[in-house]
Amino acid sequence: MSVVVHSVRSTAAMVPRWVCVALLYTFTAVLGSAGGHDSQDKRSKAVWYRAKFDHEGSGLSNEQLRTVAAMEDMQHFRKMLAPILVPRVVGTEGHTRVRQHLVNTMNSLGWTVEEDRFDSNTPVGRKTFTNVIATLNPDAPRHLILACHYDSKLDREGEFIGATDSAVPCAMLLNLAFVMREVLSQHSKMQSDLTLRFIFIDGEEAFRLWSDTDSLYGARHMAANLEARAYPTNNAIGTNELHRMDLFVLLDLLGTADVKFFNYFEETSPWYMRLVSYERRLREMQLLHARKNYIFQNRDLFHAGIQDDHIPFLKRGVPVLHLIPMPFPKVWHKNTDREEALHYGTIESLNKLMRTFVADYLHLVL
Repeated sequence: MSVVVHSVRSTAAMVPRWVCVALLYTFTAVLGSAGGHDSQDKRSKAVWYRAKFDHEGSGLSNEQLRTVAAMEDMQHFRKMLAPILVPRVVGTEGHTRVRQHLVNTMNSLGWTVEEDRFDSNTPVGRKTFTNVIATLNPDAPRHLILACHYDSKLDREGEFIGATDSAVPCAMLLNLAFVMREVLSQHSKMQSDLTLRFIFIDGEEAFRLWSDTDSLYGARHMAANLEARAYPTNNAIGTNELHRMDLFVLLDLLGTADVKFFNYFEETSPWYMRLVSYERRLREMQLLHARKNYIFQNRDLFHAGIQDDHIPFLKRGVPVLHLIPMPFPKVWHKNTDREEALHYGTIESLNKLMRTFVADYLHLVL
């Protein structure tokens, strides 16, 4: 990811945050609406399409919060993380092994796994990229997306690990699928129209200097490809695969002790505020690792400065919840971004909060 301009705290004295966000969403909505109002009218007739706009969380009682918090297995998390803590530049053996680790783990849990493979020109030659997509119930028309990238940055020494960037987010998703496997399996059997999908994105990092063409290879390919694919196949209502995304939750740069999130998007602020609330409740119940500051800050920041894998989806109108700390960790894009930089107590708290969010969004039976 890259920062183009610094994020700014929004206050009553500043230009309202919705001005910048609304301009971006208005622009992307115009570009992304196939056929304008006619297509929108057709889409609104699809029950599954309408449902995502009315969707609300189930709300979790204190007892349910304790149940979700107890689904903890940090030994398993470390087991999932270890194979990813290697240099994994696109086209290297380390990259291939990490991808296979992701595929094998999700297959072993009974998820449907797809590998979205494609070739693209880069400043260092033509490369093959592979996005890994794991879906709990492929028959469900709507998806809650949890996403992160699994490639690592190319450096001269070939030693960059990228523990926060983004080995930890990858391991968090693998761990979530494992510790919640029973309730997720039960949810899948209920024939809900909403399911959970993980996207492990390839080619987030630039090979030379960050630009529109040298970065976000996997995200750019996937967003364009999904937009071009009608759903249902040969439908007459104007919906495509991107319309199946209820919410795109992107995790990045996680694992250090000083992580702090902010609310970057007006459209998804209700979901961000649920995480703010759940963190405070879990903390009051002494179910989170002790720390001075909250992880989820009850504050808004302009988003204009952060370039990450969500951008190609955001430009096409997909609602985004970006879980990336601000400021970035001190180890960002340094060879010190290794396991020694991680704080497992903070990671444990993040795992609990992500499980809480998934349980709330999917209305899991606990």
